[in-house]
Amino acid sequence: MTDFMAVGQQVARECGRVLLEMRGSINPQVKAPKDLVTEADYRSQETARRILHDAFPAHRFLGEEDTADMPDAPPAATGPDSDYCWIVDPLDGTLNYVRQLPNYCVSVALRHGQQVLMGVVYDPIQDECFSAELGGGALLNGRPIHVSDCEHVDQALIAASLPTVVPRNSPEVGRFIEVMHSAQAIRRLGSAALSLCYVACGRLDAYWATCVKVWDVAAGQLIVREAGGTLSGPEGTPFELDRPQFVTAATPQLHGQLLEVLRCAAGRC
Repeated sequence: MTDFMAVGQQVARECGRVLLEMRGSINPQVKAPKDLVTEADYRSQETARRILHDAFPAHRFLGEEDTADMPDAPPAATGPDSDYCWIVDPLDGTLNYVRQLPNYCVSVALRHGQQVLMGVVYDPIQDECFSAELGGGALLNGRPIHVSDCEHVDQALIAASLPTVVPRNSPEVGRFIEVMHSAQAIRRLGSAALSLCYVACGRLDAYWATCVKVWDVAAGQLIVREAGGTLSGPEGTPFELDRPQFVTAATPQLHGQLLEVLRCAAGRC
């Protein structure tokens, strides 16, 4: 385990501890329409910032709540000029957390230039720590994980992330209905990071999203790749972390079928 991974796991677990300790004192505020933030989000992020600054003072830091007052602003990393940037979602799944549902987590990734070197996603409720280092495979609590062998969309359990506000005539609704018709079943977990990790360990077979942010997926996209998953942009183009819209699946065959279902939903088949 590298120093980066050791510190990343320390951050994720310490932030998870903060979230568990604060469950009884949740005071949600509206960050944007249908989008909440809590004091736990802020305290978890400050915990991450403190640990990372102590360990790597020259590294930059990008956290979700740095843009809480400007939800439409592009993310900007803070800290000294460095090619290393830690990308942290201190609480992915805030609404689940507020409603005392179990699907929420902490996501921590380290980016060097345009490449993500390591990622950690920690679910404090289940005490599950998903992790990956570039070229080193993916782990769950220290044990190797791999995607499922599902090759057919009609046998696939597929997750989706939709925007917080979805007009009735939105293309997202059409895509959701088309995938629901084609797949074995569909799920919305409310956490992009956990959805990616569940593809990585075979609990889900595929996942698509067109409305997530870099901190939601920086760690999870590496974990699913290192677990053997296929990942692309929504049109089958190469995935771009700074435009985190994607389709991921356990196998290339399933990935191609899901892309075709999404194209048909948009009237392009």
